[in-house]
Amino acid sequence: MTTLYRVTVDGTYVEVSSDDIVEAAKAVMNRRVKRGAKLTSPRMVRDYLSVQLGSLEHEIFCVALLDTRHRLIEFVELFRGTIDGASVHPREVVKLALAKNAAGVILVHPHPSGVAEPSHADEMITTRLRDALALVDVRVVDHIIVAGGETVSLAERGLV
Repeated sequence: MTTLYRVTVDGTYVEVSSDDIVEAAKAVMNRRVKRGAKLTSPRMVRDYLSVQLGSLEHEIFCVALLDTRHRLIEFVELFRGTIDGASVHPREVVKLALAKNAAGVILVHPHPSGVAEPSHADEMITTRLRDALALVDVRVVDHIIVAGGETVSLAERGLV
């Protein structure tokens, strides 16, 4: 069931759904974080990811590809899973990073359960991807887990 909200637009009240608000927020964040945007603010990255992935009911695994100055090359959804997991293949992540000439990546996935705490599997895939990408001189800058409006950075926890 979609909730309706009354909002003021140019002095006139209009009804919009929660889905409309989320879509508008996504559009705003996509304009802010576009190709070439420098991703140096952890808050901007977290806000962008929360809006993009926070309401998903299934897991996906995404990669933000960065150039040498941490500017966004592209944000790519690589793997799609179910409500509690997605298979991630390091070979495909390496191929994508090389194809896009990325110097660094931010790994991202949502936890539809609403619990952002990283699992042992999250830590293991981060290590595997970090090691695989290091062989081709691509740095894993972070691995961020999104659960609703909450995000957890594995880099901040010393796991990257």
